[in-house]
Amino acid sequence: MQGYSVKNMILNHIHHVALICSDYKKSRLFYTEILGMKVVRETYRNDRDSWKCDLEVNGLYQIELFSFPNPAARPSRPEACGLRHIAFEVDNLDDVVAELQLKGIDVEVIREDETRDNKRFTFIADPDGLPIEFCEK
Repeated sequence: MQGYSVKNMILNHIHHVALICSDYKKSRLFYTEILGMKVVRETYRNDRDSWKCDLEVNGLYQIELFSFPNPAARPSRPEACGLRHIAFEVDNLDDVVAELQLKGIDVEVIREDETRDNKRFTFIADPDGLPIEFCEK
């Protein structure tokens, strides 16, 4: 794409990630109690029969957790068109894996990413099967 410029459009960072869950209470518990995110705001929207929960991630980013009646299932994992997964950077992957396993979460085998200087990473799934990656700093 020759000559393309975005000099007037500057992206600072990701503002938030929006997730739609099938069981709001179960997903809210997972993101707050298992992953330790803090609830910033929680709103029930009567006209949409929908909950929206804003979750804080270490004071930096927000996850918007939505519920809707009868949401469509994710077509496949993780190669469906659209959001592939969300990823969180962690200082010590072994500590995170141990904590998740203590909480009863299945964790995939730790692998090394040859595209990122062999940094270690692993995946878990949220209650709806959404892949969540943890990347070691």
